[in-house]
Amino acid sequence: MTKGTTSFGKRHNKSHTLCRRCGHRSYHIQKKTCSQCAYPAAKTRKYRGWGMKAQGRRTTGTGRMRYLKVVQRRFRNGFREGTKPRPKAEKRAKQVQQAQAA
Repeated sequence: MTKGTTSFGKRHNKSHTLCRRCGHRSYHIQKKTCSQCAYPAAKTRKYRGWGMKAQGRRTTGTGRMRYLKVVQRRFRNGFREGTKPRPKAEKRAKQVQQAQAA
């Protein structure tokens, strides 16, 4: 039996399907575990030593960062709360006055 073309023709059974947690085609149907993220385990599978490149593909900053974007903006402004911004018309009037004075 050959190792190449004839053997590849027999490959039509899927051992892995899509994982509902990570979306990769890594969920083993018989084992009922994902080889990419270890679903249904509570902790996501990751290896820091030899898997640094793979970890960078799914770490913080690769997604939408819905909340973290807001935190970064609030950090730049010193986490201020309870203050009201000046009305836009008042700001514009002040700029015009300064321009005329100069």
